[in-house]
Amino acid sequence: MHTLFITGIAALALAGDLRPMAEAFVEPDFAFNGINRPLMVQVTSPRRFGDMALTVMDADGRTLAEPVEVEEGHLDLAQLFPELWSWRATCYVQLLKRGEPDGSALVLVPMLSRMVPVTSREPHPAYGSMHTKIVGWRDEFAPEPEPEPDAGAEDAAQPAPTPPERFFTGYRAYVERDVVLHTSLGDIRLAMRPDHAPNTVRNFLDLCRDGFYRDVIFHRIVPMTRDGDPFVIQAGDPTGVGDGGPGYWLPIEPSALPHDFGVISMARDDNPDTAGSQFFICLSRAGTARLDVQYCSFGYAVTGAETIVAIAQVELADVAAGRPANPPVIHHAELVPAPPRTPGTGRTDGRVQTPMFTPRKPGRVPR
Repeated sequence: MHTLFITGIAALALAGDLRPMAEAFVEPDFAFNGINRPLMVQVTSPRRFGDMALTVMDADGRTLAEPVEVEEGHLDLAQLFPELWSWRATCYVQLLKRGEPDGSALVLVPMLSRMVPVTSREPHPAYGSMHTKIVGWRDEFAPEPEPEPDAGAEDAAQPAPTPPERFFTGYRAYVERDVVLHTSLGDIRLAMRPDHAPNTVRNFLDLCRDGFYRDVIFHRIVPMTRDGDPFVIQAGDPTGVGDGGPGYWLPIEPSALPHDFGVISMARDDNPDTAGSQFFICLSRAGTARLDVQYCSFGYAVTGAETIVAIAQVELADVAAGRPANPPVIHHAELVPAPPRTPGTGRTDGRVQTPMFTPRKPGRVPR
């Protein structure tokens, strides 16, 4: 009889934890961590040699605090980095082994009051019909803006009141993950940008983790605008008709990530708060620049440019609706460990470069 001894990482693998054996980790005890309280994490490294330290940086790799030497075990980030509660911005806690980044970073996302879109009804830039345009943002606790005064009124030149500082309640913490869309035409790997749209990122990661995008088609492909610029490919509706979603609406966020080739953004109806699960991936800056601010971009492709182009070039059965004759399929969406973040650089893998390709046929804007 053979006796099987299961210890350490092997036991974690059998328990469903499929992390690479060579990867070190900083994992939070809890996803939600209230302000001015302990923010407890577990530091783990399978390699028992070499000095370890934690460093904190922003999304672009700018260091927010000097590295702190640590040992394996249970640590309080709020004690290690007393300035933690003053940052109030998305930051990344990276483990360093012998000065080199090791393992996926821990993402800290500030829990802030919502920025609510300020809208107006204006003619659509492409069609001329009336649509809801986002013209600004206000904190949810700020009073709604007063109607514009009549021209010549005494108070017409008075400046608008300064909005209050956004209300901060603590940090949401999770280990950074990328998303790989396994499609019938190849894979697309997406890096998330919670510094631009934290709640949209969380919604997308949850949908991917929980199996929402299994066997979901790219139901709408708009290879070019009326001006001839590459536009978008769209997916995320389990029914494949363009009207389905996860059963809830997602409030829009004021993302400043420019729409460009490989950028992923949320599709929606005319109301800004009607996103849910449908998303589109941009095909060019020229075609999608006008979507900035009006739609919520939340990540970008780091590999898979050729797959994006292949999807954009499929034959269309209905050009006006952007309906493909043989829709490409997302077989499933997989969460994978994000690469370590390097101080001074951030992620070393940037967004995919815009390839040269000729769109097949004209189309129209996403919903």
